[in-house]
Amino acid sequence: MFNAPIAGEGELFNVNPSLTILTPGDQLPDWVFADLRTDHAGEVGAVCIYQGVLKFTRDPVLRAFAEHHLATEQKHLLLISGWLPSMHYSRLLPLWRVAGFLTGALPALFGSKAVYATIEAVETFVNQHYEDQIRALESKPELSDLRQTLLDCQADEVAHRDEAAAALGSTRPNLVLRAWCAMVGTGSKAAVSLIRHI
Repeated sequence: MFNAPIAGEGELFNVNPSLTILTPGDQLPDWVFADLRTDHAGEVGAVCIYQGVLKFTRDPVLRAFAEHHLATEQKHLLLISGWLPSMHYSRLLPLWRVAGFLTGALPALFGSKAVYATIEAVETFVNQHYEDQIRALESKPELSDLRQTLLDCQADEVAHRDEAAAALGSTRPNLVLRAWCAMVGTGSKAAVSLIRHI
């Protein structure tokens, strides 16, 4: 379970000393639980994406890429799970696991470029998703620990996006792959809207 720093430690807590800092296990506002539900389901899906890639690729470079990113996404899942009680998990997690697995497995069948393009598309969406939440938490100093958790996760996701883009290189996706990536982005956005409520 994630243990948040004790209030008063480090520069993170340069806020009103009489302010109560909310940490994992505290009761959070409903809108925060809704946001965290989307983050949790997203990280479950991200873990499954890389599991899908690893199931079907034999490319050693792509396997190393997927294994490294899988470890990071597993860390994110642990961090988010520390903030979100299991009673607030999405009831559709089995669906998100399948969707995530297919999002990794299908491109892996077509080669590394398809995987890198898919990851770049996914992480572009995830970066904006986290950014929206981080901005919403700017006015909530009592949730500074949570905001920092999301900032840390966002930084990792941006690194994943940039690493995938660098691996893709100057070769731009063909029409089919562009359509696939657009579908992945649109599907991710639709999933977030649904997960907030279910």
